[in-house]
Amino acid sequence: MGDYDKRLKNEQDFHNNDACRKNREHLGKYRSIFTDKKGTTAYPNEIIAKYSNPNDTVKSFKASKLRKIYFNGNYDLDNELILLLRDKKISDPEKIGDSHDFLIRPLTNYIHVYLVEYICGFIKHWFNGNMVKILDWGCGKGQVTYLCKKRGMNIVSCDIFAEMGDSAFGQYTPIIETMGTDVLPLEHPYKLPFEGESFDTVLSFGVLEHVQNDLESVKEIYRILKPNGLFFCFFLPAKYSWRNKLIYLQGNRYHDRFYSVKQVKGLLENNGLKILDLWIRDVIPFRSHIGFRIAEKIDQWFCNYTPLKYFGTNIEFAAYKN
Repeated sequence: MGDYDKRLKNEQDFHNNDACRKNREHLGKYRSIFTDKKGTTAYPNEIIAKYSNPNDTVKSFKASKLRKIYFNGNYDLDNELILLLRDKKISDPEKIGDSHDFLIRPLTNYIHVYLVEYICGFIKHWFNGNMVKILDWGCGKGQVTYLCKKRGMNIVSCDIFAEMGDSAFGQYTPIIETMGTDVLPLEHPYKLPFEGESFDTVLSFGVLEHVQNDLESVKEIYRILKPNGLFFCFFLPAKYSWRNKLIYLQGNRYHDRFYSVKQVKGLLENNGLKILDLWIRDVIPFRSHIGFRIAEKIDQWFCNYTPLKYFGTNIEFAAYKN
């Protein structure tokens, strides 16, 4: 058995869904995500067994490299989700309207798929393949819970109890209804009804920017995370984004506040959360008019390697409880 085949064999426990199996050749690059103190490559379980101090493992974890590998994978669209929502547009057109169209469109469907693939891969590496408990904070339409459950993740869904807006309790939610997902209602603007250190990972997909008090909300996330627990945040509107500025000037007030990288770092680090990786995404306009995979690869190249990234739409990050 050659070195390449050995790498694939050691990777098999990390990926158990069809989309990832199709990408094993691409995912073989994971070997370079973990390195020992001398800079030599080693398998994740070997490193974790070698280092008695968990901080050594954290230092050796190359989060940005893992992100680039996952973001540049080639995944299938979630056609089951697309068909479900198309059927609902036929059977319940007045209820659903155009509220779920972004999940039917290839580009945004694909973005959600690869972001969840990234989360699942990150979690499996970070926790050495162990099963973890995840909170979908502000689950909304339920698409993130749906995608995580399809990948075998143990996830709890919650959302603010409100009869309007993007809350799971204030809109038509065919994904949640079809899955039979139990959504825990949050009755306080920021306090969470969970014991301290009860989750390994918390997800925020377009949520943090909408809460009444982002500082207190981050404090609550810190409280419910276990030591070394992860906090992922996506779609946080960037302050210097050309697109966000244009939308705001046109009178759209969907976002009432925007964030700079400096603000995000301060918000996290002042509350005990240490950033593992932070990036800006979505800078190229009219991406939906070209092939969605090509569009995303072009956008990521500009965001990774050019100054245009500072004008991107979303600030996103992975952080852990220090």
